[in-house]
Amino acid sequence: MAELLLELFSEEIPARMQGRARDELARLLGNALSEAGLEFKSIRTFATPRRLTALVEGLPARSPDIREERKGPRVDAPEGAIKGFLKAAGLSSVGQAEKRDDKKDAYYVALIEKPGRATSEVVAGIVPEIVKSFPWPKSMRWGSGKLRWVRPLHSILCLLGGKVVEFEIDGIRSGKETRGHRFMAPEPFSVKGFADYEKKLREAKVILNSEERTRLIADEARSLAKRHGLALVEDEGLLAENAGLTEWPVALMGSFDESFLSVPPEVLTTSMKAHQKCFSVRSGEKLANRFILVANLRPEDRGNAIIAGNERVIAARLADAKFFLDQDRKIMLPDRVPKLKEIVFHEKLGTQYQRVQRVWRLAREIAPLVGADPDLAERAAILAKADLVSLMVGEFPELQGVMGRYYALDQQENGSVANAIAAHYKPLGPSDDVPREPVAIAVALVDKLDMLVGFWAIDEKPTGSKDPYALRRAALGVIRIVLENGLRLRLMDLLEFQVDKIAKARRNVQWANRQVEQRNVDLLAFFADRLKVHLRDQGTRHDLVDAVFALGGDDLLMIVRRVEALGRFLDTEDGEHLLTGTKRAINILRIEEKKDSRVYDEAPDPKLFKRPEEKALAKAVDEVEKKAAAAVAREDFEAAMGEMAKLRKPVDEFFDHVTVNATEADLRANRLRLLNRIRATTLAVADFSKIEG
Repeated sequence: MAELLLELFSEEIPARMQGRARDELARLLGNALSEAGLEFKSIRTFATPRRLTALVEGLPARSPDIREERKGPRVDAPEGAIKGFLKAAGLSSVGQAEKRDDKKDAYYVALIEKPGRATSEVVAGIVPEIVKSFPWPKSMRWGSGKLRWVRPLHSILCLLGGKVVEFEIDGIRSGKETRGHRFMAPEPFSVKGFADYEKKLREAKVILNSEERTRLIADEARSLAKRHGLALVEDEGLLAENAGLTEWPVALMGSFDESFLSVPPEVLTTSMKAHQKCFSVRSGEKLANRFILVANLRPEDRGNAIIAGNERVIAARLADAKFFLDQDRKIMLPDRVPKLKEIVFHEKLGTQYQRVQRVWRLAREIAPLVGADPDLAERAAILAKADLVSLMVGEFPELQGVMGRYYALDQQENGSVANAIAAHYKPLGPSDDVPREPVAIAVALVDKLDMLVGFWAIDEKPTGSKDPYALRRAALGVIRIVLENGLRLRLMDLLEFQVDKIAKARRNVQWANRQVEQRNVDLLAFFADRLKVHLRDQGTRHDLVDAVFALGGDDLLMIVRRVEALGRFLDTEDGEHLLTGTKRAINILRIEEKKDSRVYDEAPDPKLFKRPEEKALAKAVDEVEKKAAAAVAREDFEAAMGEMAKLRKPVDEFFDHVTVNATEADLRANRLRLLNRIRATTLAVADFSKIEG
């Protein structure tokens, strides 16, 4: 077994593209080798700013011989069809094909034998194709060549079992040489295999493994901060980006004027991160006037020149940020709201200003339901987007909401209003917390509901993996806010209220009256799908969500509590047996109702009960139905499940001793009606037909 080492050496690959490039190289190379019949043990890929590398281990010396049969046309088929078959199979005459008979017709069969090829020959064919068709998000051409790559490609290292696999791509011949660090070890050197390659790269000041570079940066930055009595402001994204910008990372510390600490810490952190890829550090809970940069070499002067250069740039950028802040503070947030007319939210949904007018009305509606003051909720909804037209958010869009809160506090707005401005975008992801204050909850909910209703109204729904407006995240945000705050909301009422506002704003009231119901049903189904994803991530079975949603209802909190109670019940022996019996009853009913073209939904006739098990089941169903319905009405789902457990024994005994499809027609029909009573009774808690198992 041999190893394949491939390195594509180029000018600097953008850090944001390196992770995906590694995945694509592994996918393309793995698929191509597999399609050629070459099995392998593993593929590993690596990326630094100047190289994309793949290591394939466990490759055979050659691909296996292939013998395949290709069925052709009938022997009496038209001559053109036969000639086409012979050409496709690589045969020169029908004499080279076999005749076979399948009891219906005689037909031709071509026996095609393809000898295996040397692995080096296969690799020499697939690597150029991979390079030429590599799916970079952005690529370029350079010089007089036709090859497109993310940045100019300089060399290709390709070794199989230590020997060069020879091929050429746009004038670049494969070989066994690579280069080390651009400044500290720029001379070329040859390698024999991956172990030698990785060792010599390290000697040439290149750490091949990006995960190792990430760990090294984190450890050095934390250690450097600790030596100065400070703590690193952790940022996983910035760590990964710096690992993608350096081949030999070295952490250095710089400083800026203390006067800049009057600027909000989020602004300082964002400015240093965006402009110089620098980490912030803190002293206790407050930001310190220091920063940590990551150089791509070990400087001879302890980094003094590099630090000084970064300090000059950061001082200028922080001065810009302070200017933006000072200018923004001169304009009151309410005065900014009309300027939202200049920002188009979506061409079919109007401007941000029009959206604000819809949102504050729903905020007033929802406020009492979440314990918020309607006036404060309205105020927060009106001001929530005002910072979008500020200089600071224009420079740093990721600070939207954050700056609105600072400006609101500066202008003596109510604290709940200010906090809602910052929190209404939450949660931004699965690890982000949800808003907790009532006013923030109200505005966060209506902001997301307006997005969902609006895009559903114009039929811009998520499709497959595409979700350009992050509607899945918005729906999941609504779900998390409702569940984690224990809120009782009727989603359908809120959807109908908001779609009416959107329709009127777009002067399309006729559309709202005609189609709103179905669109809201579709949107509610979308919420059900998102809820299933959310609960599945927490270990809940998706079929239980289906079983409860099938009963209707749009109170997410009660749906989840019912799902949880159902899950606990089905984990018991009674629950497991009742599920089996109920599904058996449902299946029998489905088959017999289809056969008879009717529904057995009438009440069973007690006079037709012939066996004691029928009478016992009928009595149990009557008692359980009433008690379970009463328990559900008072939202005591555990008690409802407890009542359902009482059906286990009579259901089991019924199926053990009673033949449903009796020969007497009236007896059979009556027993089918009794099965329907089981189905109807269990529907008080869930649709058992939706439950797997």
